[in-house]
Amino acid sequence: MSNIELPRVPDDLLGVAARSFLNDLAALLAQTRATLLDGTSIALEQGLGRGMATIRHSCERGGKAVLIGNGGSAAIASHLATDMWKNGKLEAVTFNDPSLLTCLSNDCGYEDVFAIALDRFARQVDTVVAISSSGRSPNILNGVEAARRIGCQVVTFSGFDEGNPLRTLGDVNLYLSSHTYGIVEAGHLALLHAMLDAHMGYPLLGSDHYRQTATPSGLDTE
Repeated sequence: MSNIELPRVPDDLLGVAARSFLNDLAALLAQTRATLLDGTSIALEQGLGRGMATIRHSCERGGKAVLIGNGGSAAIASHLATDMWKNGKLEAVTFNDPSLLTCLSNDCGYEDVFAIALDRFARQVDTVVAISSSGRSPNILNGVEAARRIGCQVVTFSGFDEGNPLRTLGDVNLYLSSHTYGIVEAGHLALLHAMLDAHMGYPLLGSDHYRQTATPSGLDTE
């Protein structure tokens, strides 16, 4: 935990600062860099489309999406895995159960928690979605290595340094050029939601149809 003393933003400037964050986030999302496994750059629309198609094809062939991440990225993984199966009708799982994580961390080391879980539960038909703000977390990199051994497809989300190793390891890689945790994490969540919502028909089927698909009861639940 950082011991740096935070500045106290005056009350009358909090809204301005928050709006600046949103402006920076919007600009960064528009500049998302998408690449393939061989390093070829592709348009953002192609990256989003290929990433979602990869997940969807896995599920259509009897596989699933497996989402992995640490901290805020773990929360994004859980959020999107739930939305995928609940709203998108796509089988999706995470390995965020506390007993699983603490057991494997204690017995095998935290750097291998995802690799071991993937070795046990992933199949060749699955797609692994690896989320890491830095793109350097050892357990995420080891998890992707395990996914490759198994034969899974891999989609990555990373930020911070352009040369982070994770953005070279996916069949599709989406990278945000920022060192601000909040912006990178919010950006990853937005990119994943954009992909899933596109799969669910947004905006082609209209807002009423989309709302009913997302919330079968007709009521907002979150």
